[in-house]
Amino acid sequence: MGVEGDGDGASLVDLVREADVGSGVCPQRLVMEHVTSRWGTLVLIALRERSYRFGELRREIGKVSEKMLTQTLQTLERDGFVHRDAKPVIPPRVDYSLTDLGREAAEQVRSVAQWVERRMTAIEQARGEYDSGKS
Repeated sequence: MGVEGDGDGASLVDLVREADVGSGVCPQRLVMEHVTSRWGTLVLIALRERSYRFGELRREIGKVSEKMLTQTLQTLERDGFVHRDAKPVIPPRVDYSLTDLGREAAEQVRSVAQWVERRMTAIEQARGEYDSGKS
């Protein structure tokens, strides 16, 4: 699959646009939604540091419901980003970690998060200029 400007054929934008017109389902868009969702981003960044048990991960991320964290972990596991290791002990122990693919995705997400942090002053300035022009 090509990415804009990499010389590998159709760009991601072209593929998404074609899917919107055709079948209505674009697997690239779905994966992008999973990786860049509010909780998907935070799970990937947290698991980049180390593996977590469910409760630990929930506390690390903060303000996420059990249901939402469970859905996010299942989605990321299905996409091949998260590994779920259920150990047959009593009480049950389940650890979550990143796969190689997940580590790669987490690095990309982390880069964007770091860029946002570095550029937040400029972003806030742009927001202020936009908002003052709207009043």
